[in-house]
Amino acid sequence: MADVIVFDLYGVIARTQTEEAKRRLVELAGVSGERFWEAYWACRPAYDAGQDGAAYWAAVADHLGARFADVPALRQADLDSWCQVDEEMVGLVRELAGQGRRLGLLSNIIEDLVPVWETRHGSWLGGFASLTFSCRIGVAKPDRRAYEICAERLGVAPSDVLFIDDNGANVVAAREAGMSAELFTSAEQVRALTKRP
Repeated sequence: MADVIVFDLYGVIARTQTEEAKRRLVELAGVSGERFWEAYWACRPAYDAGQDGAAYWAAVADHLGARFADVPALRQADLDSWCQVDEEMVGLVRELAGQGRRLGLLSNIIEDLVPVWETRHGSWLGGFASLTFSCRIGVAKPDRRAYEICAERLGVAPSDVLFIDDNGANVVAAREAGMSAELFTSAEQVRALTKRP
């Protein structure tokens, strides 16, 4: 029975960027989509691990050999693109917290997004015993230390944790760190995995 459950955020509880949001970012950047996304993701690991937003966008521009006309608008569009939730999963988180399960969140997330999530989604985030954000621990999944820090913050051994993520590499790394881990497919799957006898 899983009484300590750690969730990934994006692709599990939160939705990933919509096509409309992606188009808006490309439009603001003024760079072709393929080139933009290559630079966006190539520079992202440092941002996830705590790099300042201005430094991130400067790195993306440098990677592209470009200059962005409106960096504040680009930054805001990026933040807005990462703040939508799957309401069914939010309901399940509330349900599990109400059952007294010990819940943790382990997310690769940029510092700029943390206050946005706390403001917009604080009511259900309060159901987590621990929020472990890559930008605040200086290390991102699939680095083994991220899982160890998460377990430490929950006051348990990694072997006590059921970890759920939509990224296969992160699931493998969690298992290597000693956690039970499953690749997320649906709220129904999580409900089955966490059902009490």
